[in-house]
Amino acid sequence: MFTEGKTFKYNDNVDTDVIIPARYLNTPNANELALHCMEDIDKDFVNNVKEGDVIVAGWNFGCGSSREHAPLVIKTCGVGCVIAKSFARIFYRNAINIGLPILECEEAADAIIAGDKVHIDFDTGIITNLTNGNKYSAQPFPEFIQKIIKAGGLMASVKEKTENV
Repeated sequence: MFTEGKTFKYNDNVDTDVIIPARYLNTPNANELALHCMEDIDKDFVNNVKEGDVIVAGWNFGCGSSREHAPLVIKTCGVGCVIAKSFARIFYRNAINIGLPILECEEAADAIIAGDKVHIDFDTGIITNLTNGNKYSAQPFPEFIQKIIKAGGLMASVKEKTENV
C-alpha cells in the first residue's frame, strides 16, 4: 500500500481544535465537517488538498481533545498520510481506529517542505521526497495494524473478519 501527493507543512502542537474547530461539531456528517479542516491555521487547505496529499508536522500532532473527528476530517479530505515527529497518543489511536495512515519520522518532518511531492510505501515505511530524491525511513506499522488501516479502520476490519467467518 502506498500514497503519493503534495505536502502541507505545519509546526508543533497542532491540536484537534485547529484540525476541526469545535464550533462545527454540531453535524455528524463527515463531508460537511471536512469543509472546515485546518481552517484556523490554513484557510486554503480544503481548497488545495487533493486525494493522496500528505500533512507533515512537528511534535505532538493531534494534541487536545479525544474526539475522533480530527483524524476523520483529515481522512475525509483525501489526505493519504500524516507524517509527524510525534503524535498525541489519543490521536494516534483514533487515526488507526478510523483508518488514517500516520507515520512518525523526525528526519522527514524536519526536511520536507510545503509543496514537496512525496511517495510513501506503508509496507516498508520508506518516505521518498520526489522533489529532491531524498529518502527517509519510518517504522512501518505491524501487519495487523496495516490490515486495520487497509480495511478502512477498526470497525470495518472487525466487520470484514466476521463476514469471512
